[in-house]
Order: sequence, then C-alpha cells, then structure tokens
Amino acid sequence: MLPHVRGWLRRRTSSAEDWPLRDLVAAKGGTTVSVVLPARDERETVGEIVGVIRRELAPLVDELVVIDSRSADDTALIASRAGARVHAQDEILPHLRPLDGKGEALWKSLAVTSGDVVVFADADIRNFRASLILGVLGPLLADPTVVYAKGCYDRPLHGDPTGGGRVTELVARPLINLHWPELAGFVQPLAGEYAGRRSALERVPFVTGYGVELGLLIDLLELAGLDGFAQVDLGSREHAPQSTEALGGMAAQIMLAAWSRLDRQGKMRALHTPSPRLAQFRRCDAGHELLTRDVGIGERPPMLTVHP
Repeated sequence: MLPHVRGWLRRRTSSAEDWPLRDLVAAKGGTTVSVVLPARDERETVGEIVGVIRRELAPLVDELVVIDSRSADDTALIASRAGARVHAQDEILPHLRPLDGKGEALWKSLAVTSGDVVVFADADIRNFRASLILGVLGPLLADPTVVYAKGCYDRPLHGDPTGGGRVTELVARPLINLHWPELAGFVQPLAGEYAGRRSALERVPFVTGYGVELGLLIDLLELAGLDGFAQVDLGSREHAPQSTEALGGMAAQIMLAAWSRLDRQGKMRALHTPSPRLAQFRRCDAGHELLTRDVGIGERPPMLTVHP
C-alpha cells in the first residue's frame, strides 16, 4: 500500500460509535440530510429499515426516500406505509429513456431529493441499525473538507462472520490495487452504505448497473482527491446472500465499469469493445445448460448537466 494511503487510512477511518446522534444533531446546523433506499422486491426488510430511521433518526434526517426499482411485490406499499416517500424509478425524469440497474435508481434519486448531504443504504439489510446511517453521516457533518464517506463492515455468510464479500475480494480489490492504488485503503469498496455531498454527487456520472459503487469511488477520487474521502467501520452487516451465478453477473458489470474508467483516464489502449454478453452454465439432466445474458451497463451523465 502506498505510504500516503496508509496515512489516510489511519487519519480518515473512524467507527460508528464515534458518531452518536446527539453530537451529529449539534453538528448538523443548517445542513439538510436526505436518506435514499434503492429497493427492488425487498418487502421483507424495507419496512423495518424505514421504521428504524423514522423512529431513531428523526432529528437528523430531513427526508427519507425509497426509489422503487420495478418491484414485482408490494415493496412500494410497505415502504410508504412505514413512512417513506416512494418514487417509481421509471417515473423520475420521464423524458429520458429508462435504463436498468441499481445505479440508475441512485442517480435518479438526486432529481427527487434536496438534501445537502445524501445517504445511500441498501434496502435488503437484516437487523438494520440506526448506526449504519449515523456512521457514514458523521465525517460529513463534522468536517467540511470531507465530501464522501464510505461504510465498511464484516459480512457474515453461512456461519462465517467474514465469509461474505466474494465479489469484493475476487474482482474489485484486485482491480483497485492494480489500477487505482490510492483507493486500496477501502475495506469494502462495494459497500452499499455511503454518503456524499450533493455538490460532489451531482458533478460525477453514475454507472447504471452494479458497478456504480466502484465508478463513484474512481470518479470522486478524480474530483476531490483522497483527502476528500473518509471511511467508517459500521461493525457487521447481514443481508440475503446471492448465488454464485448472480455474483458472476455483478462481477462482470464491475469489470465493465473499471474498463470504462481505464479507457477514459487513458490508463489503457483499448483494441476492442468488451462484449456485454455473459455465458454461464448450469447442470441439468442432459449435462450442462447454457445460460447467456446481457450484463452491459449504461451510464448517466452528471446530474448538474440534466434538465428536467
């Protein structure tokens, strides 16, 4: 790890316990805070998450928004009944052609929220705790030089307290260390819990698929530099694990996001266009069934450049 990244890691990493609600309410002043939950078929968890935020963080959170990403279940109804303002992803900026993926929901949330600081959190977290929001808000409310704060945590899987995060360890971390070593200090670069100043988030593009977190790290590093980042240990985070097959699609989108940034930053000489098709195999009675799907990603421009 680069020496100055080691220094950043010591200087800019804190714990959720360092940011109690009382202190953050005092530090908040006139800063407004929006919390955004992108959700697709998360009826089992979204209501509890919204309820915890409304009950425990009311003095801190000015607006709580759920972006419903084409749920086939009653995620939107449950979120609304729990007290969130709900927007259907495809109804935001309807003059634009709809795109797919988590990044699309996050990007569109900037058009329907107004907070000076925007907190993003996944809607599939089990046993949700208010400290997941407090932690990533803390550095931004306490230090005006911080523009982006990323959560990190242990990810339990099948009884192993740190068994999750397979895509991080097998794909994202090697890519970061190879090409963006200034980001090597992030424990969970793909974490879904993070917060940023609107003034920064609206000035960078958003990848529309699962590469959105990696894309934001790389683009905000260019915009604000490493000292504009902070990292907060949130303890442990549990959610429903994805199949290896599904993780393969996520990994492909992260690799495509990295490719686009390498190309844009002149870090490689592209001699071909990467294929957006992913072929995978599943065991069946006849041997192996071929599954082919589109893992291509889109990209939305900085929100500041978009007119309603």
